[in-house]
Amino acid sequence: MAISVDLHLHTTASDGRLTPTELVELTASKGLRTISVSDHDTTAGLAEAQRAVDKVPGMRLIPGIELGCDVPGGEVHMLGYFMDVTDAGFQETLAGFREGRLARGEGMVQKLAEFGMHIEWERVREIAGDASVGRPHVAQALVEAGYFSEPSDAFREYLGRNGKAYVERAKLTPPDAVKLLNDVGGVAVFAHPWFERRGNEPEPEQSLIETVEELKAAGLHGMEVHYAMYDEATVDWLADVARAYDLIPCGGSDYHHSGNSREPFPGVNGPPMETVERLEEAARQLVFRR
Repeated sequence: MAISVDLHLHTTASDGRLTPTELVELTASKGLRTISVSDHDTTAGLAEAQRAVDKVPGMRLIPGIELGCDVPGGEVHMLGYFMDVTDAGFQETLAGFREGRLARGEGMVQKLAEFGMHIEWERVREIAGDASVGRPHVAQALVEAGYFSEPSDAFREYLGRNGKAYVERAKLTPPDAVKLLNDVGGVAVFAHPWFERRGNEPEPEQSLIETVEELKAAGLHGMEVHYAMYDEATVDWLADVARAYDLIPCGGSDYHHSGNSREPFPGVNGPPMETVERLEEAARQLVFRR
């Protein structure tokens, strides 16, 4: 079955390496017709992406965002769709998150130096450009400096959650992220729910179900089921969980154009058009409630 929907994509507005225009051109060339730009803690890339989409007949952009959330001993991400990006309070909250990313990035550069890996903070800022500084920008600087061959290698030992140079930053709890999105008309979707759990918890299935139950009570509408790095058995199990809790089965490539040779391209994995229709209905209900 041809994939025409990708609801998880990143641009240079956060930690992706394609501009919004370049990303739209790539996804259009892959046959995608409904996409969502869902950058980390920012909606800055949406206007440019919309202008690019407007030039592609039959293509549609769903406004999106991805928020980092704290959980005991880890981190999860929350996607939002159809939120009111003009809401001043929402944008003020996002600005605070981006400041936290900036401080975290500088702290990581300092910790890396303690391990003999010297990169310039200004170079990290240059790589990020106008985007919110993220760990992938630090990883790219490490690759440039010759410390690693691929960004994923830097994450594995130093920049990942339990890495030697990892630095925490202030984040919402998952229920608070759901509420933040719902309050501005955003449909909240649990991002890559299995990705962080693989090998990290003694009973990952039960832990995930408990998290889903908590988030459903908080107003969660969906969860990523179709994800580029899931095998078929994982997709099937997550689809069962989504059905059991009446959650919209979402998904996409989580494409960053990262330089990682193993990164899947857009169009390889994604949800059916029915998912988009259900997201639209959920968004209409949220607008009605506001």
